[in-house]
Amino acid sequence: MTSTRPAPAPIATPAQAPWLPAAAIGVTLLLWASAFVAIRHLGHEVSPGALSLGRLLIAAVALSALLLRAPRHRLTRNETLLLLACGIAWFGIYNLALNASEQKIDAATAAMVVQVGPILIALLAALFLGEKLTSWFAVGMVVAFGGVVVIGSAMRGDGGSDLDGVLLALLAAATYAIGVVCQKVLLHRLSGLEVTCYACWIGAVVCLPWVGDLGDVVGDGDAKTLLLIAYLGLFPTAIAFSTWAFALRHTDAGKQAITTFLVPGITALLAWALLGEVPPGLVFVGGALCIVGVLLTRRKPRRSADPA
Repeated sequence: MTSTRPAPAPIATPAQAPWLPAAAIGVTLLLWASAFVAIRHLGHEVSPGALSLGRLLIAAVALSALLLRAPRHRLTRNETLLLLACGIAWFGIYNLALNASEQKIDAATAAMVVQVGPILIALLAALFLGEKLTSWFAVGMVVAFGGVVVIGSAMRGDGGSDLDGVLLALLAAATYAIGVVCQKVLLHRLSGLEVTCYACWIGAVVCLPWVGDLGDVVGDGDAKTLLLIAYLGLFPTAIAFSTWAFALRHTDAGKQAITTFLVPGITALLAWALLGEVPPGLVFVGGALCIVGVLLTRRKPRRSADPA
């Protein structure tokens, strides 16, 4: 998709309030956490493929409407390949793998395994993007992941630890990492709206084999089911992935990915507020560890004294 106007130059970052990226990632984390609550309502009524296709199509259509009025770039060959990798991996395979894993293992176990993703992102970003892995970053990552493990252990249900479910969650973590690293490169020139919109369409194409299942859901599903799918498409997908992309333009991929360690704790609090599910005391301990860990990754190493 290209504009009839000449392709704009690489996007310059305008002067803006320094709190905007932090606010954007806050919106992302809140909406992504709400997605777990919405998916819990859907239960086994909607297949992983139909759910993924439905939310991606809704998000793609909404973002396309916005993109029609926004500047667009003519994609280079490398950008096309990176978009395909991002859309297929993160928007397509990730959604399918995560939804399928939660039908085999409990949500808390799936959340713990998927949080391997931020660690993989940090390693890939250091390897391919030249991002630095400081000692404080490594310590914070370990502490935050420990908090996720505590939350997962406290919230674990009766789903068990089916090997296929764990492997699917690991696949989701790996595709998440690949998608974020590709997205970071794309955001050097493309807008977050462009990247998110195109990736949603690519992910939807990956999920097309389940179009029959989605048709059954639309035809037979009740209003609550359809509204939840619409919510997932508009808010945790269209809005949250766009605010994520906006924030990612202004920070390292590794540092931003670590903030997703806060999602399990936010999810537990939302389930408490919206569903009346009182979280065990250990959830608060794990949440505190996640916060401390994320803050530790923000610490800067001491500068060595200048040589005499």
